[in-house]
Amino acid sequence: MWGEVYSTADAVAAWLLVPLAIWILISGADDLLVDAAGLCAWFSRRLDWQPARRDLLKAPQQRIAIFVPCWQESKVIAEMIAGNRERILYSEYDFFVGAYSNDEATLRVLDQLERRFPNVHLALCPHPGPTSKADCLNWIYQRMRLFEEDTSCFFEVVMTHDAEDVIHPDSLHWVNWYAGDYDMVQIPVLPLPTPLSHWTHGVYCDEFTEYQSRDMPARQWMGAFVPSNGVGTGFSRQALDAMAAAEGNRIFEPVCLTEDYENGLRLGLRGARQLFIKAPGNVVATREYFPQTVWTAIRQRTRWVTGISLQTWQRHGWRGNWATRYWLWRDRKGLLGNPASLLANALFVWGLVASGPAFQLRLATWAPLMWGTALVGLYRIGFRCWSVGSHFGWKIAAGVPLRIMLANVINSVATLRAIRNFAVARIRRVPLVWVKTEHQYPNPQALRTPSRQSIREVLVRNGYVTQEQLAEALASRAPGVRVGEQLQALGYLKESELYEALSLQSQLPYSEVRASDVRREVARSLPADVARKWKVLPFRVEDGKLLVASADVPEKGASEELERFTRLQVRFHLVVPSDLQSAMSKLLG
Repeated sequence: MWGEVYSTADAVAAWLLVPLAIWILISGADDLLVDAAGLCAWFSRRLDWQPARRDLLKAPQQRIAIFVPCWQESKVIAEMIAGNRERILYSEYDFFVGAYSNDEATLRVLDQLERRFPNVHLALCPHPGPTSKADCLNWIYQRMRLFEEDTSCFFEVVMTHDAEDVIHPDSLHWVNWYAGDYDMVQIPVLPLPTPLSHWTHGVYCDEFTEYQSRDMPARQWMGAFVPSNGVGTGFSRQALDAMAAAEGNRIFEPVCLTEDYENGLRLGLRGARQLFIKAPGNVVATREYFPQTVWTAIRQRTRWVTGISLQTWQRHGWRGNWATRYWLWRDRKGLLGNPASLLANALFVWGLVASGPAFQLRLATWAPLMWGTALVGLYRIGFRCWSVGSHFGWKIAAGVPLRIMLANVINSVATLRAIRNFAVARIRRVPLVWVKTEHQYPNPQALRTPSRQSIREVLVRNGYVTQEQLAEALASRAPGVRVGEQLQALGYLKESELYEALSLQSQLPYSEVRASDVRREVARSLPADVARKWKVLPFRVEDGKLLVASADVPEKGASEELERFTRLQVRFHLVVPSDLQSAMSKLLG
């Protein structure tokens, strides 16, 4: 009996080999085309002019409204708002946070935030939740318009973010710079690095890195629509008002579970100008924690597949120019490709440990085809390793081959669940509602992994220097010279970039301090001898905190001693030594 079952299984596995191999070759050729487009996009970006950071910071600031939709986010929203307010260097912005009347815990937190921060505003949805994220965003938009009427102000740009986002200090400056010429501007989105043992989160590191470094630039270069990533997306007010007028105030489509992707497609079909920003050094990005368990990842990806592959197919078909239709195919081929990838893994394991005569004969007969699929697979693994290594370092990249198999399991299960859920909803004629993903906001303790990253790892992982440049600096530096100083001497690193990297390592904000911008009474809010002892300079008072500039990560006990001389909480900001020395000399004598 068992022999017959085994023989049947071997025959089925052998029968599946050829059609699966053909699919892998077709999909591999499709990926090669995108690789080529991504390479062209990289070369064209190298030739394009991009503003220097000092130009970004000096540009006239448009007023930006940041939309944050919430459902049961009481555990993270306070830290998100407070942390990003300290981090963001832009000044002309307001948070509009959407919530529901039956989410009392979140409402209590938001009430406290409104009292504490003048640029934080509650946008209460008029019906119980959860509905969809898009519905919540639409009501936030209406709340913003009421705020404009009451205060006679106007927001030129709207940005969307989630309750777990870590917003880059320069993110709003980049959106502000390009918003006058583009209707939609997308900042890259990347996961925060986690230990190697966090396998599921590592899958997000792998896939997002490849998608942001290859797919997004490629689709823009090819002339297709640029999908919003949901966070770090800036919309011009003109584009949103036009969409509101044309579609009954449905700026974000309420029935869609992936309103971000939908909005990018809708704007693209309307002929809007869209831009995916790739700042020099690949360091400007919205970062966040993604699901860290298999089940939560499956839940999130079920929503993504449902919205991107099924709902937009149902709503928009295959509209658009040739590039848009091609990328609609790319975005939807996972309906077949995800289960096929898992099946390929299963057949690979079967071939290694349990294959019989039928399978081995089929393998030998179609050997050239099988070798072709093997080469395609090895190339794709190598490409992903390169992408991940360039952003997160080669230790994390080394786990890519194993995480690909985990990713195939997650994506396949999510695809099958999405097809089932979509079919059931269609048959029963019920709406698909907000699928809640548990969020973790990265406070300083959560960000610090058990083994703290060295400055070398931070510099390479975040794209400030390459591994080769770091190796050259280590080999050529004299005794007593720090690696950052040597990288500057070789011309590979600017002083400001070094301090941005130190900011990422220490989780302290990085600021630029000029003596002309600091009020003398603030600078002297600490005794001069105390400021000189600790090599610090108070430069701003904000929300009950005394912001103190330092060229080094403060020593243990520094905050406690400084707070003896002020009633305010002390918060350190890193600044470059030359700026600090100049400001201290002018303000303290």
